[in-house]
Amino acid sequence: MSSRLYPLAAGNFAIGTGMFVTAGLLPPISSDLGISASAAGQLMTVFALAYAVLSPLLAAVTARLPRRRLLLLALGVFVLGNTLTALAPTYPLVMASRVVAAAGAAMFTPTSSAVANALSGPERRGRALALVMGGLTVSSAIGVPLGTWLGTAAGWRATLWLVVGLGVAGFAGVAAMVPEVRTPLPGRLGDRFAPLGDRRVLAVLVTQLLMFAGAFSAYTYIGSLIDLPLPAVLWAWGIGGIVGNQLGGRLTDAYGPRMMVIIGMAASTVFLALIPLANVALPVALVWAFLWGALGWLIAPAQQFRTVAAVPGNVPIGLGLLSSAQYIGLFVAGLAGGAALDWYGRTGVIVLATGFGLVGLLFTLATYRRPAVQEPQPAPAVGAA
Repeated sequence: MSSRLYPLAAGNFAIGTGMFVTAGLLPPISSDLGISASAAGQLMTVFALAYAVLSPLLAAVTARLPRRRLLLLALGVFVLGNTLTALAPTYPLVMASRVVAAAGAAMFTPTSSAVANALSGPERRGRALALVMGGLTVSSAIGVPLGTWLGTAAGWRATLWLVVGLGVAGFAGVAAMVPEVRTPLPGRLGDRFAPLGDRRVLAVLVTQLLMFAGAFSAYTYIGSLIDLPLPAVLWAWGIGGIVGNQLGGRLTDAYGPRMMVIIGMAASTVFLALIPLANVALPVALVWAFLWGALGWLIAPAQQFRTVAAVPGNVPIGLGLLSSAQYIGLFVAGLAGGAALDWYGRTGVIVLATGFGLVGLLFTLATYRRPAVQEPQPAPAVGAA
C-alpha cells in the first residue's frame, strides 16, 4: 500500500512548498515588486481563498473523471500556475497566477486523501492519511527552508522554478505508480454541500478553520515576528511537523481523534503565546519552533479521521470540505494577520494568533464532548488478560 501512496505525498510536498514558501520570501518579493510586506503576504491569502472557493466547484465539475486522471490534471494545472508566477512581471499578474496554482492544489490535495482512504483498510487509515498529508509537513521542513534560502540567494523567482520542478516530479510519480481508483462523487454542486447539514461535520470544519487561522496568522508573517535566522527556524518547525504528523497518525489509530485534537490545540495555542520567548536566542527558537510544529501537526490526521467517521458514505466530499475550511482559515489568517501587523506590529499578530487558538480550543471542547461514532480504543498491553 505505502509504495502507491508516496507519489501522492510527493505531490502534496510540491503544493505545500509552493504555497508556504511565500512566508519566507516576503522581503525579496516586496522589494522586487515594489509593495509592502503585508501586501506580499496576501499572495498566500489569495491562494488560500481561491483554493477554498474552487475546491467544491472543481470537484463537482470533475466528478466523473477517474481519480488518477484527475490527480495528473491537478498537478499539470499547479505546474502551469507556478510557471506563470515565475514569469509574471507585475504584482496583479503574480496574484492572478496564484489563483491558477491554487486551482491545481484544490483538485489534488483532497483527491489524494480520498485515494489514500480507498487504498487503505480501516485499521491503517490514520497512518495512510498521515503519510499522504505528510507531504505538506515535509515541505515545511525541507521545501520551505530550501526555497527561502534559494530565494534569498538567487531571487524569489528561482524558488518558483524549484516549485515547478517539484510539481513535475510529482506528476511523473503519480503517472508511474498510482493505480486507477474510482470514488464516485455527485455531479450536482448542491450535493457537495449536503454534509453541512450535519452538526458533526460543521463542528469539524469550524475547528479546522479556527486552528489554521491561529497558526497561520503567525506563520504567514513569521519573518516579522522572529529576529533570528529564518531558514533555521522554519526548518525546525517543519521537522517538528513531520514528527507530529506521523506520530499523530499512529496515536489516532490507537486512541481515537478526540484526545489528539484537544491536546494538539491546547499545546499549540500555548506555543503561539510564547513567540516572544523564542526571540531570546537561536537555540530557544529552534526548540520552540520544533515543539510548535510537532504539536500543531499532531491534529491533522485526527481531523481527517473525524471527517471520514462523520461522512463514511461521502468521504471525498467530506475531505474536500475539510480542505476548504482549512484554506478559509488561511485566508482569514492572511487578512487579519496583515491588518494586525500594519496597525499593532508584532504584538498585535501574536495576540491575534493566540486568540484564534484559544477560541478554537474552547469551541472544540464545547462541541466534541463525546464521539458520534465508535472510535478506536487503545490496544491492550502485551500480556493483558
